[in-house]
Amino acid sequence: MRILLVGPGRAGMSLAMAFSSAGHSIVGVVGRTAESARTGAEMVDAGPLTLDEPLPPADLLVMATRDGAIAPVARALAAKELEIESAVHVSGLTSVLALDPLRGRQIQTGSFHPLQTLPNPEAGAARLAGAYIAITADLPLRRRLEELAGDIGAMPFVLEDGDKALYHAAAAAAANFPLAALAMAEDLFAEAGVPWEAARPLVEAVVANAFDMGPRAALTGPVARGDVATVAAQLQAVRTQHPTWQVGFARFVELLARLTGRAEQIEAVLNAEEDD
Repeated sequence: MRILLVGPGRAGMSLAMAFSSAGHSIVGVVGRTAESARTGAEMVDAGPLTLDEPLPPADLLVMATRDGAIAPVARALAAKELEIESAVHVSGLTSVLALDPLRGRQIQTGSFHPLQTLPNPEAGAARLAGAYIAITADLPLRRRLEELAGDIGAMPFVLEDGDKALYHAAAAAAANFPLAALAMAEDLFAEAGVPWEAARPLVEAVVANAFDMGPRAALTGPVARGDVATVAAQLQAVRTQHPTWQVGFARFVELLARLTGRAEQIEAVLNAEEDD
């Protein structure tokens, strides 16, 4: 396909590089400034453009701007002379209705959201292979986007527009909440004089178990066993040796107790913790 990229940031250039490597043609890179457009265009051997310039014909326009800019950019694009068959944004949260100005120009619209972290264009393009792509679009565009995902080695799935906010919350939980627990663990290990690297095999095995068995079935440890004495000892150690994490550790214990059906057994020790 002939692909026109609007927004040469990390996500946009990760996708552009992956599309280009898969044999698609990047016919232009549109940036907020001529400098940002030129920097992105050089990565994929494309022409640098700004919104003030005429845009080349394209089979697909990929809008990789920040969420708040999607609707204004769509309106600006819709006011131009366009030879565009279809357009998508890459937000996992924003409704495809934000592209309605383009839809009003008889352009098929949708969204194409990589469920992956894209820290820079080179690493991001590599990480797209094997990643999942959330696709929100009507047929026939949906089918073309599914094929495009397959071209870059990604796995597409359909996401309904009304489910985007919940999907985005789930993605944020999966990507960030474990890091809060790991930051806690790093600090507690350090206080105990244990190198952080020692936790890596354990964490990798736990994550593998979560995807092999399901996160609830993969739960182990004193909370899951209902070992109240051990939980009490852990809470006491955190309170006395690293009180910064006292509340956070207790909240995680409470959550685990609910997930494992041990809330009644663990409640007393948590109440005692609050009283202290």
